[in-house]
Amino acid sequence: MARELSRLLNPSSIAVIGGGAWCASIIEAARRIGFEGEIFPVHPSGKEIAGLPSYCRIEDYHGPIDAAFVGVNRHATIDIVRALNTRGAGGAICFASGFTEAVAEDQSGSDLQSALVAAAGGMPILGPNCYGFVNALDRVAIWPDQHGMQPVERGVAILTQSSNMAINLSMQKRGLPLAYMVTAGNQAQTGLAEMATALLEDDRVTAVGLHIEGFGDLRAFEAMAARASGLGKPIVALKVGKSAQARAATVSHTASLAGGDAGAEAFLARLGIPRLNSLPEFLETLKLLHVTGWLSANTLATISCSGGEASLAADSALTRDLIFPPLNDRQRSDLRAALGPMVALANPLDYHTYVWRDVPAMTAAFAAMLDPGLAMTLLVVDFPRDDRCSARDWDCAIDAVIGAQDRTGLPISMVATLPELMPEEVAERLRAHGIVAFHGLDEALAALEAASRTRPTRPAPILLPGPARDVVLIPEAEAKHRLAQHGLRVPGSERCDSAATTVLAAERIGFPVVLKGEGVAHKTEAGAVALNLGTSDAVAEAAAQMPATRFLVEEMINGGVAELLVGVLRDPAHGFVLTLAAGGVLTELLQDSVTLLLPASDDMIVKALDSLRIGQVIAGYRGQAGADKQALIKAIHVICEYVQRHQNDLEEIEVNPLICTPVDAVAADILLRQKE
Repeated sequence: MARELSRLLNPSSIAVIGGGAWCASIIEAARRIGFEGEIFPVHPSGKEIAGLPSYCRIEDYHGPIDAAFVGVNRHATIDIVRALNTRGAGGAICFASGFTEAVAEDQSGSDLQSALVAAAGGMPILGPNCYGFVNALDRVAIWPDQHGMQPVERGVAILTQSSNMAINLSMQKRGLPLAYMVTAGNQAQTGLAEMATALLEDDRVTAVGLHIEGFGDLRAFEAMAARASGLGKPIVALKVGKSAQARAATVSHTASLAGGDAGAEAFLARLGIPRLNSLPEFLETLKLLHVTGWLSANTLATISCSGGEASLAADSALTRDLIFPPLNDRQRSDLRAALGPMVALANPLDYHTYVWRDVPAMTAAFAAMLDPGLAMTLLVVDFPRDDRCSARDWDCAIDAVIGAQDRTGLPISMVATLPELMPEEVAERLRAHGIVAFHGLDEALAALEAASRTRPTRPAPILLPGPARDVVLIPEAEAKHRLAQHGLRVPGSERCDSAATTVLAAERIGFPVVLKGEGVAHKTEAGAVALNLGTSDAVAEAAAQMPATRFLVEEMINGGVAELLVGVLRDPAHGFVLTLAAGGVLTELLQDSVTLLLPASDDMIVKALDSLRIGQVIAGYRGQAGADKQALIKAIHVICEYVQRHQNDLEEIEVNPLICTPVDAVAADILLRQKE
């Protein structure tokens, strides 16, 4: 249920409930940002707090309560939230800790959190274990600590599950206008995605940044992403934390490859939400998106007055999905006219210092580099430190970059290779002209890559993981039988209850054969698989040496072009994770894998296969025969369809290897963990 958050986030009256320094800080923070509504403390003693007399009870205040900061202990919090709900308050910030985050130390925390949600009813609450928020657009702060925000007319919204990180982010000096800083705490009732959706509706919010520890309601995130897409507003994420639940099933390679946060990575990619890896990248991406919105391409140019910086830009972008296209004829002609014959023309461009301080010449050079085929052109400028040097000699670069954009109307930015060498006042001055000033070259490239990434259109809802289930390891022969009934090609086989019967089975199937010991997960490592056995004596000898009492004899599949791993793991946090990877003995050696969430379309599967290093072998490497890609895709679909049909009782399925031949795709080994 979507709750109405507007009264809470933009209140006309704020109740501060509790005493002590925290509640006094709430009042001071509201005054400092310029809150013009009514703010009143509530304390049973009626004492003065931050210069204001207190009401002894909530009921003693007869006006509407739009927002409340509940700064009392966890038990009293529940009673006060209930009273606020009865009064029809617009919402509350629950500051107290000791709820679900403390279950390891106090098992009553979970019951208290449930009681808090029941007490709130339909009234929205943020937290518990939550600092609150700052709304710099409307000059509202319900915040019990220092913050670095100031009033703005438009800007980005940041939501985080960590109050301390929110404080730090509010102190940024990067020329990034912060419209909202909202903390979520335990998300007992109102989740991160629901808060973000409410902020997206504010016309003054240009982009949203999410610091995510865990997703919780996956459907809420899907709805949030869809609304953001409809509004044309970007969302980016800094996702932290590794899911121990996703690594719990260590019986297979799939569990290893999909462990950690591969599911989170796949979920964000599916929603079209770029994931950044650090706070500086996160902030620089938000800054870029605030000024430009999404980029239309990944084509870049850089201009610097140093060959070292030109080389650094090219090398720094090497591992990213960014392109420096060669100069076209128009660029070469205009650059030659602006810079003369002494400058070697290239992209990245070292324009030397021949025109430094000559603003018209610098403007002409920068404008000459700009081109409609470029998503962004970066001017590399490092300013001297202002406590020891003067930056007046750098004004020419500022004037020229503004002039170049005015002349062409094309996107240009300024970047300092070191974050500390871009003054905040320069960033703000450039932003006023629609120019991004990046703090750090690496951070700028990360932001540009994120903003230019292809975004999916209307992805299908993911397959939800459902509750935990008790599962068993299905014998391989039975697993193959089940998948074969769904249309998966498997080798001809016979099960044998003793080593003595394996020879007869091999003779019936026809040599060469494969012999496997049943009940062993990692057969190769355990010596429980023997390949290409061409005679009865070879089968008998292999069976005698295997650490098994039951066996599976199979036809040997020859002519394989490549071996692939296709696995699906139920990740309790993110859904059913499909892993495609180099298979067989190469799985651990190459660590060549890609993850998707189910359901996965043909287009998603093809792109995933093409992104693998082994994808070149599947396509036919250096004139060699390629695999039958349609047969491969069909096999993957059969596996995924089996998962969807058995989603309520299946934990994991792994086909490794799926042997890809020029005419077929055969599941040589299947591991299946399913509820019986």
